[in-house]
Amino acid sequence: MKKIVFAIVCATLMFASPAFAQKRSLVVGMGSADAGKLDPHIASTTPDKGLLSWMFNGLVRVRPGRISPEFIEPDLAESWTSNPAGTEWTFKIRSGVLFHDGSPLTSRDVKATFDRLRAPPKGVISIRQALFSDIVSIDAPDATTVVMKLKAVDPSFLSTLALPYNCVYSADKLAQDPEFPSKTVMGSGPFVFVEHQAGAHWLGKRFDKYFDKGKPYLDGFRAVFIKSSAVVTALQGGQIQAEFRSISPGERTQLEAALKDRIVVQEAPWVCKVDLIFNTEAAPFDKPKVRQALSMAIDRWGGSNALSKITIVKPVGGPLLPGSTLALTDNELAGLTGFGRDPEKARAEAKKLLAEAGVTDLKFKLINRSVNHPFTPVGVYVIDQWRRIGVTAEHQQLEVSLQKSTIANGQFQVALDAFCADSDDAKPLLVTYLSKARSPRNMARNKSPEIDALYDKFNAALTEADQKKIAADLQRAIITETNSVPVIWYSRLVAHVPQMKGWKILPTHFANQDLADVWLDQ
Repeated sequence: MKKIVFAIVCATLMFASPAFAQKRSLVVGMGSADAGKLDPHIASTTPDKGLLSWMFNGLVRVRPGRISPEFIEPDLAESWTSNPAGTEWTFKIRSGVLFHDGSPLTSRDVKATFDRLRAPPKGVISIRQALFSDIVSIDAPDATTVVMKLKAVDPSFLSTLALPYNCVYSADKLAQDPEFPSKTVMGSGPFVFVEHQAGAHWLGKRFDKYFDKGKPYLDGFRAVFIKSSAVVTALQGGQIQAEFRSISPGERTQLEAALKDRIVVQEAPWVCKVDLIFNTEAAPFDKPKVRQALSMAIDRWGGSNALSKITIVKPVGGPLLPGSTLALTDNELAGLTGFGRDPEKARAEAKKLLAEAGVTDLKFKLINRSVNHPFTPVGVYVIDQWRRIGVTAEHQQLEVSLQKSTIANGQFQVALDAFCADSDDAKPLLVTYLSKARSPRNMARNKSPEIDALYDKFNAALTEADQKKIAADLQRAIITETNSVPVIWYSRLVAHVPQMKGWKILPTHFANQDLADVWLDQ
């Protein structure tokens, strides 16, 4: 009898493990009208980064299930070393890795990729180019070796390389057409691109020659493009099995009441914030006092209390993740423009600033995303806050790709948009506030010599004490200039069916997204 019982238990455990789980396709809701960019190097929205990360590899990565830079591990590079000065890094590239077309991936492809990121050819955009400005040369002395030389030590260099959008491309394809990645999805990741039907779905199938043997566990995936307001209905009706961005607190209550043990909700903080962006080239927003007045009029602390009950935001914070090592504390924030705890006093000061700037009866359009959570509630809230100082804003919500292009092209006055990161590393979060000439991610179109100089000092700081002091000065300068400034930070809730295993929520929706470790236990 004991042998029979033991055999049954072993069989149960065996077939519940990923290796023996039934291989099926996962259906994921994307909560957007469609995918945007095909090129990961310019991707900046949730569907783009999610879909593309399932099909590509980077040089290194943060370990799945983790977020902090100390958990960086091999991806295409199986090992690396640096010289004592930290200015020369040598990476050994895995042998036997194939692109999805069957061609081998070598050091030449890594070199071509990072050359494109740091110094893109004419006509090609690299929106994170500023992150790689310290690289002075990249060499590939043999098929499995890449050497990167820096002009100065960069303590966060590996963290920068580990960003999930630094996907490695085929050097041959780039040589034939520098715009190849924006037209064709071809990586070396766990899934191969099959089909994209605009506004409907995106299909991927298992890459049987993936270098991590035995993975992925799924046969494939189907990403369904649906309105964000329809995500809960789709989960409740069984049309999708997961949505990896977030649902709202009210939607969580609705799902758990309807599905009970047939739904799982994971919860975490979120390295994602809504920024208020001013077009500093458009009058009267070229005047600092006007920008400061509009930021000052927003009661962020009251907004946190009200909005957290209905949508996916809660923490009040500056440019860095609230509570993280380098972030300003609540008390430090409370003394800065727009973060005071006395809303009536702040509104009186805001009216005074507008008068000093010679601006009366201010009216403008607020450009926002046509995505319910958190954009609609946050947009409605800030417009109401401005109304209290006599400012009128028309809420213009656009489909994500149109909203992005409108802001990027400078065809706006004031806008709300999300800026997110894959870890709590400060550098990617701060780069959006550099001068436009230095950072393609700058949407305010401003020139900020003080912020640029502080960023360079922060980059060069070698001790934790120096980093913390300079980071504090940098955050104060960003908030005071008010070219682009945080309104509120996100809070994350992810719902999925209990049969989906091998996935753990993180404070970012950009990391832990390759699906290689996910399986369906059914």
